[in-house]
Amino acid sequence: MVVITLRVSNLLREKMKEHPEINWSEVVREAIAKRIELEERQEAVKSIEEVRGKMKPVEKGQMNQWIREDRQR
Repeated sequence: MVVITLRVSNLLREKMKEHPEINWSEVVREAIAKRIELEERQEAVKSIEEVRGKMKPVEKGQMNQWIREDRQR
């Protein structure tokens, strides 16, 4: 594990001191992990939307035809 440093306001630090039972390092780790997950999901959605934009629309009944053809194989 690596060590990072962050700055918080004096007021926030005082409020954190009021709750010594909380592992603030773990809170920050979880917040960072959640944010990374959110960013990765947004990137995935963007990639999916790009692929969908490149796809041609499927004509009505085409899916049924493909399924029938596939079943006959």
